[in-house]
Amino acid sequence: MIDQQDILKFEEESKPIDIKYYLIKYSRYWPIYIISVLMALTVAFLYHRYTVERYEVRGSILIKRNASPEVRILDRSNIFSEMNNMENDILIFTSKNLAAEALKNLHFDVSYFASTNIKEVELYDKSPIKVNVDWDHLQLENGLIQLTLVEEDEFVLSREEKSIANYFSAKANGPVDENIIEKRYTFGEVIESPNSKFSIEKVKGMRVGDKLSFVIHNPSALIDHYADAVSVRPQNNYGSVLQVTLVSTVVEKGRDYVNALMDAYIQYDLREKNLISENTLEFIDEQMFVVEDSLRSAERRMLNFKVENKLLDLESEFGGVLGKIHVLEGHIQELEFELGYYNSLKSYLENRSEDYGEILAPSMMGISDGLLNSMTQSLITISMERRKLLSTVNENHPDIEKLNDQIERLKENIFENIKNLVANTEEKKREAELKLAEFDREFAKLPQAESNYTNIYREYKLRENLYNYLLEKRAEAGIAKASNVPDNSVVDYARKGNLIYPKKSQNYGMALGLGLFIPLGILLLYHYLNNRIMDQVQLKNAIRIPLLGTIGYSERGTNMLVAEYPKAIVSESFRSIRSALFYIASERKCKRILVTSSVSGEGKTFVSLNIASAMSLSGKKTCVVGMDLRKPRIAQYVGISNKKGLSSYLVDKATKEEIVHQTKYENLYFVPSGPIPPNPAELLLKNKLEHFINELEKEFDVIVMDTPPLALVSETMDLLRFSDVNLYIVRQDYTQKKYLLMINDLYENDQVKDFYCVFNGLKAGGDVYDFGGYNYGYGYNYSYIRKNKYTGNYYEEDAHPKSEAWLSRLISKLKG
Repeated sequence: MIDQQDILKFEEESKPIDIKYYLIKYSRYWPIYIISVLMALTVAFLYHRYTVERYEVRGSILIKRNASPEVRILDRSNIFSEMNNMENDILIFTSKNLAAEALKNLHFDVSYFASTNIKEVELYDKSPIKVNVDWDHLQLENGLIQLTLVEEDEFVLSREEKSIANYFSAKANGPVDENIIEKRYTFGEVIESPNSKFSIEKVKGMRVGDKLSFVIHNPSALIDHYADAVSVRPQNNYGSVLQVTLVSTVVEKGRDYVNALMDAYIQYDLREKNLISENTLEFIDEQMFVVEDSLRSAERRMLNFKVENKLLDLESEFGGVLGKIHVLEGHIQELEFELGYYNSLKSYLENRSEDYGEILAPSMMGISDGLLNSMTQSLITISMERRKLLSTVNENHPDIEKLNDQIERLKENIFENIKNLVANTEEKKREAELKLAEFDREFAKLPQAESNYTNIYREYKLRENLYNYLLEKRAEAGIAKASNVPDNSVVDYARKGNLIYPKKSQNYGMALGLGLFIPLGILLLYHYLNNRIMDQVQLKNAIRIPLLGTIGYSERGTNMLVAEYPKAIVSESFRSIRSALFYIASERKCKRILVTSSVSGEGKTFVSLNIASAMSLSGKKTCVVGMDLRKPRIAQYVGISNKKGLSSYLVDKATKEEIVHQTKYENLYFVPSGPIPPNPAELLLKNKLEHFINELEKEFDVIVMDTPPLALVSETMDLLRFSDVNLYIVRQDYTQKKYLLMINDLYENDQVKDFYCVFNGLKAGGDVYDFGGYNYGYGYNYSYIRKNKYTGNYYEEDAHPKSEAWLSRLISKLKG
C-alpha cells in the first residue's frame, strides 16, 4: 500500500493556489463582463447626451503695485504707505457693484433656448431674435416663453411644451404672463400688459414653423448670480496677476462676462485715479466763477473812471511805485489763498471722519510744501484703499480697523504741519502788509483823481492776477486728468472654454471600470458567501484526505452509467478510479471498498454502482452491498425488489442466497438493503454481518459497500472495520465546506485510515478550475477531457438538455 504520509505531502506541495486560479476562475464569466460594460457605457452615453455641458472660461489681469517708499527722516508719513492689497482687489472683483458695471454692457437680461427634446441648448448670440425689455415697466420674470414663427414677420407666444429635457434642464420655470400668450404679434411691436412690456426684433433669418424659447431675468438676481459665480485667485504666488474664472454653460457668454468684468475693473481703477483731478477742477471752477464776476466789475469801474476824468496813462509816471504795490498785493493774495487752503483742509479733516478721497492735493493748488504734499497724498491713497475694501467687507473688518489707525495718525501729523504752515504764512503776510502800507503812504501824495484811479486799478490788477492764476491751475489739472492711465492692464482676454462637466473621458473610464468590477464584485461576494465546494482547488484546501479522482456530471438518465454507456467520458472517470483502487489495494485478494459521504444526496449509491460496474467490466466478480438501512436506494436504482435484503438476512428472515441477486450484466451482483428496520445501528453491529462479509469475500473479487452518510448516522464508523479502502464522496455545488470538518478531524486524529476523496458531479466550465487532467496519476479530470479538442471520437458526448440556463450554455459554448 502506498504510504499515506507521502501522498499527503504530495497533496500539500501540488496545491495550485496562485493568481492563475483566480484569473481562470473569474475570466470564464467574460460574457457577463461584456454585457455589463456595454450597459455601463450606454448609461454614460445617455448621461452625456442629456446633460448640459459646463465650461470654464479664464482671463487674467495684471495688478500693478506701487513701490514701497523709503523711510525718510523728515517724511514720517511714509511709514504708513503700503502696497496694494491683492486680497482687496480680489474682493472688488467679486463685489456686486463691479458685477453691475459689467452687466450694463451685456444683454444678459434675456436668455434664449433652442427647442429640443434632448437637452437644454442656450443660443445666446446665435439667437435669431432679440428681446428688448422696458425695465421702467413692471415685468413678470423667470417665466419660460416659447416663440413660434407662423408667418414671415408674425409669431405666436405660448408656454413651452413639456419634454424629457425639462426634467434635466436648469432653465427657469417661473410663472408666465397669461395676458400675452396664445396671441399673434409682429416683430418690432411693443408687447404690453400690466405685468410685461417688451418688444421682439428679428436679427437673423427664421423659417415658418421654427420655435425657440426665452426667459426674462431679474437684473438684481443676475447681479447676485454672477457676483457669486466668478472666481478670482492669484495666478502664481510670486506675481501680481489675477486669474478670473467663470463656469458657464455657453462659452461665448462666459467669455463676454469675464472680459466685461476685467474692463469694468480697469475703468473703476481709472475713475478712482481721476477723482482727485475732478475735485480740483470743480473747486477751481467755483473760485473762477466768483473771481471772474469781481474782475468784470473792477474793469467796468476803471473804464468808467477813465472816461469821466479823461485820464490817459497814469502808469508811466508812477509806474515804479505802482509796480511794487502790485507785486506786494499779488504776494499777499497768494498768501491769503494758501491760508484759505490750509483752513479749508483743516476744516475738511475735522468734519470728515472716515473717507478722505476727495481732498484737494496741495500740489494741485500750487502749494509746494513737500511734507504736506506727501502726507496728504498718503492720506488720499489709504482712504481710497479703504473705500475699495468697504465695497466687499464691513466696518468691523480687521483690515478696515488697521487702515483707520493709519488715517488717524496721518491726520494728527497733518494738523501739526498745518498749524506750523499757518503761523509761517501769517507772519509772511504781516511783513508784506507792512511794506504795502509804506508804499500806500508814498502813493497818497498823488492828486485825488489819480489816487482814486490807482485804487481802482490796483483792485483790477489784483483780480486779474488771481484769475490768471486760477486759469493756469485749471489747465494743469485738466492736463493731469487727461494724462491719467489705468495702473492695471489685461494680460489675456478670455477666448475659449475648457469642458469641466461632464468629464466624458473620465466618465467613460469609470463606466468601463464599473462595468468590469460590479459583476466581479457580485461574483466575489457570491463566492465568498457560497459555502459549497465548487472546484478541485476549494476541495483540496478544505479536505485533508487525498483526492483519488473526479467524476463528471452526466446528463444521461440512468444510474448504471458505466454498464450501459461504457464509452462515455464519465465512464472513463470510473475506470480511472478503478485503476487507482487496484493499485492501492493490490495486496488484497478480495478488495472491500466502503463508500460514504457527509450527508445524503452526494452520490454515494451512484458512485458505488458505477465503481462496481467498472470492476465487473474488468472481469472482476463484484458485489454491491446496500448497507444504508435507513434510506435504501440500490434496489430502486437497479430495478430489483427490496422485500428481502441485508436487513432481512440480519434478522434471520432470509438466507444469503436469497438476498444476493445477479444482474443482467456479467460479473455484477447486488445485495439490496431490504426493509427499513427499527434499529439499523444495532442491527449492523451483529456478528452475523461479519460472517456475511466473510462469506462474500470467498465468492467475490470486489465487494462495494454503500453505507449511510458519515456525518448523519453512527453506524458507518462501525462498518469501517470491514473495509480495505474507504471512499469519501464530495459533490460539486452541493457539499458544504462545514460538512468536511468531521472527516478532517477524524483523519488528523488517526481515528480513520485508508480514506480517499472522490469529487462527484463535476461540471465542465462555470466555477470549475481545470488542472489539466491529473490527480496524482490515478484519475482523469472530467472537465478537462470533455472540452479537449484532441479527444476525437473516443468518447460519447452527453446531450445537453434544453432546460439548461441560456447563460450557462453560452458560457460553456464560448469556452470551447
